[in-house]
Amino acid sequence: QGQWVESGGGLVQPGGSLRLSCTHSSEDIARIPAVAWYRQGPGQQRELVGAITDTGVTRYTLDDVKGRFTISRDTAKNTVYLQMNGLRREDTAVYYCKNPADPWGQGTQVTVSL
Repeated sequence: QGQWVESGGGLVQPGGSLRLSCTHSSEDIARIPAVAWYRQGPGQQRELVGAITDTGVTRYTLDDVKGRFTISRDTAKNTVYLQMNGLRREDTAVYYCKNPADPWGQGTQVTVSL
């Protein structure tokens, strides 16, 4: 059984951008009905950011990321991306991606600060 692996996090100033990547070590993401991005801020519950389906349709759950965050995928690289622009301090969180039915990975830390 493989696992989800997230990468691309780091420290960024407010207004900056980051692109997170997500891949699965053994599954073909093109065959997965949906891959979702989640985040968990300090002292907060984990929340669903959005998802992309196997047909490339995207949906964003959080109103405050609409227009700033974009989910995409590259099936040739077996990778799903979360492009984050206009980052705010409140976007600071550990970001995870997975098929909703799968176990959680380690996540990648995003810190938005001066």
